Amino acid sequence: MDAQPTSPSRAALWMSGWLSLMLVIAIAGREALRGLHVFQVMELRSLIGFAMVWPLVHASGGWRAMGTARPGQHVLRNVVHFGAQYCWFAALLMIPLAQVVAIEFTMPIWSAVLAVALLGERMDRGKWVAIALGLAGVVAIVRPSATTIEPGQLVALASAFGFAASVVLVKSLTRTDAAIKISVWMLVVQSVIGLLPALHVWAWPTPAAWGWVAVVAFCGVYSHYCFARAMQHAPATVLVPMDFLRVPLTALAGWAIYGERVDAMTVVGVLLILAGNLLNLRRR
Repeated sequence: MDAQPTSPSRAALWMSGWLSLMLVIAIAGREALRGLHVFQVMELRSLIGFAMVWPLVHASGGWRAMGTARPGQHVLRNVVHFGAQYCWFAALLMIPLAQVVAIEFTMPIWSAVLAVALLGERMDRGKWVAIALGLAGVVAIVRPSATTIEPGQLVALASAFGFAASVVLVKSLTRTDAAIKISVWMLVVQSVIGLLPALHVWAWPTPAAWGWVAVVAFCGVYSHYCFARAMQHAPATVLVPMDFLRVPLTALAGWAIYGERVDAMTVVGVLLILAGNLLNLRRR
């Protein structure tokens, strides 16, 4: 297949879809969790996701084409991702939206560390500087010298580390399996491991809760589709800095919808985390 021609305007259009959907899923997730348990939201997200992902599966050859020679690694990846996703949803109700997203952006830092440990990638001085900046940003946001540390900050940090481990496992899976196959296995495995916990805390959703869960499922499936399409029109070094817009956009949404304020130390932490990521991207 011929490579797609570079088109910054098309890449920006698809990235605007990614940014919008990721912003909406944070708000929809918080609203859904007001009346439902995290396990229930995650289970319904996976089940509804099956119907929403069907057009992509059909275009890729149907369910028979979703077979894999590496089921064990798919299961491992999704157990890790399930835990990280649980922490991310839980953090939405514990700390401001801007802090959740800012701490989430430490994921590339942890991914670099895990890639060295698990995939044998090399770590040089520049990568260590990027990691140090990211960690300094976390310290600025969490402020461990204060009298107390917000539990939600630690939960969000655990989520970021879990997502990083999931990214490393996905990177390995992409050597043999297509993106749609990885997505389908995510829905299958996570719906299975989340079924019993969801039934244990089951409460029948209100019509409003059904609506918010459907929004979460839609954004969860098609946000990644938008990002993949953007990748067809521009390199990652162009797209990832655009993703940093999620931090100020989420902070603005938190202020406008929930009256959340962002203090100066959080801003400093965000800038340090973004500086570490940009340094890593520029070196690549």
